[in-house]
Amino acid sequence: MLTSSRPRSGAGRLRKIAQRRKQSAASSPSTPATLLQPLPHQHQVPTGQSCSKMGNHTLPDLPYSYDALEPAISKEIMTLHHSKHHAAYVNGLNAAEEAIGSALKAGDVKKQIELQAAIKFNGGGHLNHSLFWKNLQPEKSGGGKMVDGLFSKAVHQDFGGLEQLKSAMNSSAMSIQGSGWAWLGYDSKLKKLVIVNTGNQDPLTPQIPILGIDMWEHAFYLQHQNRKADYLTNIWQVMNFAEAEKRFKEACSS
Repeated sequence: MLTSSRPRSGAGRLRKIAQRRKQSAASSPSTPATLLQPLPHQHQVPTGQSCSKMGNHTLPDLPYSYDALEPAISKEIMTLHHSKHHAAYVNGLNAAEEAIGSALKAGDVKKQIELQAAIKFNGGGHLNHSLFWKNLQPEKSGGGKMVDGLFSKAVHQDFGGLEQLKSAMNSSAMSIQGSGWAWLGYDSKLKKLVIVNTGNQDPLTPQIPILGIDMWEHAFYLQHQNRKADYLTNIWQVMNFAEAEKRFKEACSS
C-alpha cells in the first residue's frame, strides 16, 4: 500500500528556522565584531603615544653673549629677556601641550578648546623670540650694516631705501597700543615687503617674517623707561641684515 507524503506545514518550517537561528546565535559572540572595530577612514582620537613629541620645546641658545649688543641693548635686559621671559614662554608652551595631549587622549573637547589660548600665547612667544634673537647681531660682527643682495634691492624698491624703511617701521611700532610686535614681512601674493603689527604674542601670518621688533615693555623698559623712540633708534644699530637677506631669499623661493 502506497502512502502519500504530505507537504510540511508552514508552522513546522518556521519552528525549524527559529531553532537554527537560536543555535547560530549561541555559537556567536554576543556583540558583532564590526561594532568593536573602527569604520574605514573613521577619525581616531590621538593616544598618548601619538602626542609623545609634544611638550619637548627648549630655550634656544643665543648666538652671542648677553652683553654683546651693548650699548644698543643692555646686558641686564638681554639676560632677563632671554633667560626669564623667553624661558617662561617655553615652559608655558610645554605645559599647555602636555595638558592638551591628556585632553586629546581623554576625548575632552571642552578642555582642548580651553587650552588653545595658552598654545597661541606661549607658542607665539616662543616663535617670535626665536626669530628675534637671530635678527639681532653685535655691531662688531656687522650688526646695523646693510648687505648688498636681493633684500637690499627689495628695500629700495618697496620703501625707497633703508632710512625710509627705518622711519616707516618705527612709526608703525610706535602706534602699537599695549604690547605687540612690529614686523617687516614678505607678502607672497603681492610679491613685496610689507610692515605689519601684531598684538600680544601673535605670530606674523600669512606673511613671512623677515625682521621683527619686540614692543613689549620687557624689551626696553629697564634701559629706556617709557622712551620707546630711543629703543627703536638703538635697535637698528644691531639689526642683522645678513639674516634678513637669508630669510628674504628663502621667502622668495618658497
